[in-house]
Amino acid sequence: MAVEDHADVLTEAVASACDILVGRSGLLLAQARQGGLDISVRFGCGALWMVARRGEDGGLALRVPVFGADATARVLPCEGQIAAIAWRSAMAQGTLHVAGDGFGLEQLRIRHDVTPLVDFRMGRLPRDLVIFDREGKPDAEGFTLEAQQRKMNTGLLYFTLDRPQMGAVLYVQNLSSLNPYFNATGSKPENAVRCDWPELGYSPPLDPETDQAVLRQGQTLVLYDTILAVRAYPQRDEGDSAWQFLDMIGAIYPWLAPPQAEFRNWPARADATVEDLLHAPEARIEHFGHTYFHPYTASEYPDVMVQLAIASAVDDWARWQGLRHPLVRAILAGLEGFHDRSLGTLRRYLPNVGKDKNPNAVDSWYLYHPMLNLANLALAGHQDARALFLATIDYGIRAARHFSYRWPILYDIRDFSVIQAVAEADQRGQTDVGGIYAWVMLQAFELTLDRRYVDEAMRAIDAAKGMRFELNYQANLTAWGAAACIRLWRITERKDYLKQSYVYLASFFHNSQIWQSEIGLSRHWRNFLGVTCLQDAPYMAAYECFDSFAAFERYLDYGGPDLIPSVRLLLSEYCRHALDRAWFYYPDALPEDGVADHGIRNGYIKHDLNFPLEDLYPDGQKAGQVGQEIYGCGAAMIYATRAFRRIPGVPFLLWCDVFVRALHQIDAHTLTLRIDGPAGSQARLALVPEHGGTLTATLAPRLITADGQAMPFTAQGNRLEARLPADAALVLRWTDTD
Repeated sequence: MAVEDHADVLTEAVASACDILVGRSGLLLAQARQGGLDISVRFGCGALWMVARRGEDGGLALRVPVFGADATARVLPCEGQIAAIAWRSAMAQGTLHVAGDGFGLEQLRIRHDVTPLVDFRMGRLPRDLVIFDREGKPDAEGFTLEAQQRKMNTGLLYFTLDRPQMGAVLYVQNLSSLNPYFNATGSKPENAVRCDWPELGYSPPLDPETDQAVLRQGQTLVLYDTILAVRAYPQRDEGDSAWQFLDMIGAIYPWLAPPQAEFRNWPARADATVEDLLHAPEARIEHFGHTYFHPYTASEYPDVMVQLAIASAVDDWARWQGLRHPLVRAILAGLEGFHDRSLGTLRRYLPNVGKDKNPNAVDSWYLYHPMLNLANLALAGHQDARALFLATIDYGIRAARHFSYRWPILYDIRDFSVIQAVAEADQRGQTDVGGIYAWVMLQAFELTLDRRYVDEAMRAIDAAKGMRFELNYQANLTAWGAAACIRLWRITERKDYLKQSYVYLASFFHNSQIWQSEIGLSRHWRNFLGVTCLQDAPYMAAYECFDSFAAFERYLDYGGPDLIPSVRLLLSEYCRHALDRAWFYYPDALPEDGVADHGIRNGYIKHDLNFPLEDLYPDGQKAGQVGQEIYGCGAAMIYATRAFRRIPGVPFLLWCDVFVRALHQIDAHTLTLRIDGPAGSQARLALVPEHGGTLTATLAPRLITADGQAMPFTAQGNRLEARLPADAALVLRWTDTD
């Protein structure tokens, strides 16, 4: 989006900076070259300025404040950095570090630490990013904003700058470094990074009750940790701009200090979950002689999405163990209760749903998500699921065509009349439903080999073109849209679908939290690389988390080595951290005071049930305010079956924090495999005993790479774990333990 309204109106902070930005005033403290950028650091107007220019036409600058009119600055030794500056006043002292990418790319990191020498109150500070032309003034004509921070997600701006000719710019405020500031001041960084032309970037948030921040004597705080990535050749096309955004995030990702993702025993959690599904009275209810599951603990009417989400996950879990589970048959037997034969579709509710629900209202994505899981069951060999899927798919196609592949929020199932056209947050419909619809169509193609389903998938993806960073409505739908695009690319060999998959992914990661919050109670859980469930939601949700994980496993499988490295990195990292982060949706993994205990929107929370809470918050709110998801109970089964490999006759489970491909058993004690992580990174692989047992001391496993390099195992609790290159071909051998 371009800046138009009042683009020529300057704030006092920007107007006073003009002479410094073009070098007419201010003390020059440092100069350097980074890629094609001329870098200087200046001191004046109550701030330190890092100025970056490409040629003489202008550039951009970062302003960090110094406190006190008597402040003085001096240059420090800075081996390996562009500059290090210390400043001091009667009020405070601080240090500014400016570092560049070691390879010489146009990437910069600017960190500012402040230590108050007396207690003082800080009011609102100007935003730290300033764009200027040859005369030191901002020029909005060449500025196009693509994306900016959404609520508590990554503090970023992504824009292009043609006047001056800087190119594409990704600005990220590393919020992980700023946790002590947020806790010390009672603030949170919601929408802390914005474009308020002519001011851009970050302004430290304040205590909302006082609209100030109290900085205490002697407490050193990181006030800014700003990262800039600049690309001289900006990409204009939607798909190209998306991959450039992803590529720039991938390039700066190491500077965002991802935490260590911990091992979690998902098979044990999955076992316990199935037991709770079978025996917990809060989960089940009987209607018309069949068993159905509540969406939340002893709450809400059974609906078709819930039944099929559970059935598909339990079926995966059972097949992982070489079994067919009777619970799947029981759920499938009750699906006819949702089948409206006159319309040829599945209704959301059973015929006896209460009068407080509109039985004819369809939430657009709710039509297709049950079909996705029904197709999963059909592809796994369930003939009754296949018959029901094929009996209802034509209605799904009619709905898509009626809405020209651009779905509203709610409509009437009988005649497609719109009940709610757009969401209040952004005045858009369900923008990414076309993605999950396309995936369902490709499942239908896999089942039938009927080409018309491929054509439908193409129409849906084509209709979504042009939405750029506004594509995301609900995270898991966006993830399935990316998977549908990559699958269409493999089927049609049209590279525009590969590029369109990057559009879906760019919108997905725009809504992510590439930082670890330690604000209040959130220090007890992980949010790093979590994604808010809706475009306007304040929380991460359990179901959207594991459903996106499942979609990305398929995406990486279909994409193979042809994906750009940053996409492989980001998707692998999302999945790696999901395996850790999702553990904290379970109430027994949280402190008691971190879980909501009253005012819960749906049902109540029972801490000993292995059903996840719906909601985790990055701002320290209590988890579980929306309720405890029975429909999300498949999380443990999805994580277990994708991250743990179970090989018949092998005395351990094989776990890896990136996906294992091409696993083959050579003989009774030898496996070959390839792990599918991003090149240049490290993975963890472990041998895990089943059912809480222990590995025999005589196992003596040996792990070597294809080039003969030995990867040693070390004991980690009751498992043996090795660290190795994330994209390695491996041979694993162990001793006969019979």
